[in-house]
Amino acid sequence: MKKVFELIRNQHSSIYRLALFILAIGIGVYIMPRKKSFKYEPIEGKPWPHENLISDVEFSIRKPIEKVNAEKQQVQKQKSFFFTLNQERQKEATEKLNYGLERFASNKLENKPVLRSEKEHQKYVTELQKKIKTVWAKIYKKGVIQNTINIVDKDGNYVVYVDTGDGSDAKYLSKFFTINQATDLIKKINISDEDDYKESVNLLIEALTHNILFDDHDTEIHLENELKKISSVSGKVEVGELIVSKGELLNEKTYLKVISYQSEFEGKQISERDNRLILVGQTLLISLCFLIIFLFMMKNRTSLFKDTSALKFILLNVILFLALARFSLFFTNTYLIYVVPFCALPLVIRSFYDLRLALFVHTITIVLVGWLAPDPFHFVFIQLMAGILSVLTIENLYKRSDLFISVGKIAIVYFITFMGISMITRMDVFGQDFIVYGFLLISAFLTLFTYPLVYIYEKLFSLVSDISLLELADTNHPLLKEMAEKAPGTFQHSLQVSSLAEQAIMEIGGNALLVRAGALYHDIGKVDNTLFFIENQMAGINPHDELSADESAKLIISHVIKGIEKAKKHNLPEQIIDFIRTHHGDGMVQYFYRQYVKKFPDKMNETEMFRYPGPKPFSKETAVLMMADSVEAATRSLAVKNSENVSGMVEKIIQNQMNDGQFNHASITLKEIDIIKKLFIKKLLNIHHLRVEYPS
Repeated sequence: MKKVFELIRNQHSSIYRLALFILAIGIGVYIMPRKKSFKYEPIEGKPWPHENLISDVEFSIRKPIEKVNAEKQQVQKQKSFFFTLNQERQKEATEKLNYGLERFASNKLENKPVLRSEKEHQKYVTELQKKIKTVWAKIYKKGVIQNTINIVDKDGNYVVYVDTGDGSDAKYLSKFFTINQATDLIKKINISDEDDYKESVNLLIEALTHNILFDDHDTEIHLENELKKISSVSGKVEVGELIVSKGELLNEKTYLKVISYQSEFEGKQISERDNRLILVGQTLLISLCFLIIFLFMMKNRTSLFKDTSALKFILLNVILFLALARFSLFFTNTYLIYVVPFCALPLVIRSFYDLRLALFVHTITIVLVGWLAPDPFHFVFIQLMAGILSVLTIENLYKRSDLFISVGKIAIVYFITFMGISMITRMDVFGQDFIVYGFLLISAFLTLFTYPLVYIYEKLFSLVSDISLLELADTNHPLLKEMAEKAPGTFQHSLQVSSLAEQAIMEIGGNALLVRAGALYHDIGKVDNTLFFIENQMAGINPHDELSADESAKLIISHVIKGIEKAKKHNLPEQIIDFIRTHHGDGMVQYFYRQYVKKFPDKMNETEMFRYPGPKPFSKETAVLMMADSVEAATRSLAVKNSENVSGMVEKIIQNQMNDGQFNHASITLKEIDIIKKLFIKKLLNIHHLRVEYPS
């Protein structure tokens, strides 16, 4: 037991990393649905490359979705419209007419023409009333139908359904009046007197109303019933029947048979034994995928592999997108998986790490998600093409325009790949379902959420993206403003070092923004004791003259510790603090060490008090900063800054650092160091070039 505890204590970090992977595998297996997977992937228009497929169950053959949709469109196009006879409205209209007619007759009787006898006039008014009632009766014998937008352009032979109280009966539209037709009939009333004609027409038109009203409820119910009658199957396959033979071309009919069998096969209830086998199979496959990520990081990204925050970040992203894909399957439309912005995954990883890692993780994730997607090969092909393009077309995520342009390119790649697949498999430009193009467009648009996602990850995992580095490199940052005010010499030195280091890292490959920001902050520990550093001294006053060599060395060395403290106080990221820690490595303060040895020759081996605390640089970026910092400071001290002196100084300083083993932990080659030396010499000569002496 004691040995077990010792093993856990000594290997706790390795055990923790292994536990993270096991946890990720467990979550991945839990996310996966427990269902049978058809071992073949049928492709319409291609020969069947497998053995003869014989049905072991009875199943129905699905109709093509396009055919079902076409039948639905036809039913909707031939939609029947239902109306209801409303006796109350007709009764109210008749009462309104009768009331008006009484007033009309009473008024006429009171205003008898002089030349007409009483008897003749009464007969005339009675005739007027009779004509008005006759027209009214003729109109409502047929009825006035509500002329809705649905029937406004239909001819008289168009059939509608009218419920008169005993159920709906089919009737021609010509059997009814519309308001316009009824109005035309009213205007044809046979009354010779112009004033009486106008009054009669107005009386009838004012009382006229629809009595056969459109019934939206019955219309929609009937349409739903008709749509339900459309069959989604076009035949049956019996048990033992041959579905497709080896080498047979998968035409539309055969392809539908195969995918119908696939649906039946995957939808069958699975036994407890089958469920266990599926679980074991999924565990094996998901474990293999995570093992590949594990080995890749262990062999090729050792520093990231040892960083548990980086591991958690990468594994969380794989699980997150796997979970989003699984969530999309809860909806009836399985193609909703195309809405998930998988292209955001490589962009998010690329924001913090290198291109190769981003593409590797994206590939493994898409292969895993392929087990959930409809038409897995097509899905994997589409997402891999778009994901690769997304990281290849964005050099710097901090440029917002680049991200918007990349979203457009991703959408184009989505469309081209899906269209190409549709042409090959379905001989159709727009594929099985036009809505998939809409889903792909939404997915491309959702890639814009990479920005807020990057910000969240920065806070969760203490990571630094290019966007944050750009903000840190702004000279208006409070720490840099304080340095410019209190230690202007150190500030200028830092600017020169950042320029040199950035140029060097761009030549050999690395994170230019990171080295630039790190260089700007590497000497912030000098702000509190500015006069003890030569670049800030003026008027020839040097406070070290009053101190012993070991005291001076202690003050000089302390700027590293003070810088770390100051950086942490201002919440600078660890990646920036690493530059402060390592910019002198564990090298010696040579000047004060030599002074000390001159005074105390017998204490030559007491070097510890003259050494920086370290650690040594452990990356290209930190190694380049150490070189840039040393050569920039040393070149300032040269009395004559010509090519020979500058070259000699650069060669000597970098060679001494190499001899001291300062770059042993950094992944930098001799060839790259040689490139850096040449670049430094060229840049320093440009900085310190001699100027022409102008006449006074």
